[in-house]
Amino acid sequence: MNPLHRAALPALGAAFLFGASTPFAKQLMGSGVTSSPFLLAGLLYLGSGLGLTLLRLLRDKGWVSPGLPRQEWPWLLGAIVFGGVLGPLLLMVGLAHTTAATASLLLNLESVLTAVLAWLVFREGTDRRIVLGMGLIVAGGAVLAWPRGEVTADLIGPLALAGACLAWAVDNNLTRKVSATDALFIAGSKGLVAGCVNTGLGLELGAAWPATGLVASALVIGFLGYGLSLVLFVLALRGLGTARTGAYFSTAPFVGAALAIVLFGEPVSPVFWLAAALMAAGVWLHLTEHHVHTHQHTALNHAHPHRHDAHHQHSHPAGWDGVEPHTHAHQHEPLAHSHAHFPDIHHRHSH
Repeated sequence: MNPLHRAALPALGAAFLFGASTPFAKQLMGSGVTSSPFLLAGLLYLGSGLGLTLLRLLRDKGWVSPGLPRQEWPWLLGAIVFGGVLGPLLLMVGLAHTTAATASLLLNLESVLTAVLAWLVFREGTDRRIVLGMGLIVAGGAVLAWPRGEVTADLIGPLALAGACLAWAVDNNLTRKVSATDALFIAGSKGLVAGCVNTGLGLELGAAWPATGLVASALVIGFLGYGLSLVLFVLALRGLGTARTGAYFSTAPFVGAALAIVLFGEPVSPVFWLAAALMAAGVWLHLTEHHVHTHQHTALNHAHPHRHDAHHQHSHPAGWDGVEPHTHAHQHEPLAHSHAHFPDIHHRHSH
């Protein structure tokens, strides 16, 4: 498989799982799981955090240190605060002061702000093809969610939703800084913090605890749509960089709309097909990207799953079993070469 296509699969998988969770989460709200959006968000995030933590314990056969370098802890803590606390809180405030359609439209700002921060603040490389592709994907999401006869009641809602998008954009860019670390640990930590904060707020504001079956459903949806989706998102950040991952992830609303049509019989409109065409064109522009130039790799020491490709030509102690991919701390020596690449964890150079 083309390396770019292989790197894009986790991003598209993350979008599919998150988009698929939306119609099911709406069904939970409609079934009376809770009248509190805080409590529902908390249960979804708890499903993510608890499920991924259990998966990690089973994989490692007990508690194993995540091996996050000391200098990277501030990036992770910042990502948790912005993405797991501020983002959901601002989202709930925004949803309480605006219509659902207007909220869906405004939430498309996340990918735009993610890319702007990646390009202007974190100096991630891009080109006109990527910018155009992201624009088409975002336009497709905007068409899909454009308000039809609904208006926003006041400015509090839009401002809060824009703030939520900015918080998640910061979260995405900070998470990229630690994306070489265990994706299960990163995603599970975010889920646990966001789950505890939102569940606690919901109960503090007077929400009643739902029936056991509905709680279990929310936890399962959260594990798949928020937990595993975020694991794939972190893997995509590792391989694609922030802006490209955010653009692919913006296809999630289309997935949710398609499943709502197939599973719940919602009507198909010309708007749906227009959005599909715009998003397909944007994804095609990204998948056919060919970014090549001579670039310099500086000395680097880190640990992540890898194979012995052109960027990983290092020796091992006697007794290595030869299994790849494998994970261990390794040293990259300075290297200058030219090949097709994108802003993965080894190509964060300026242009």
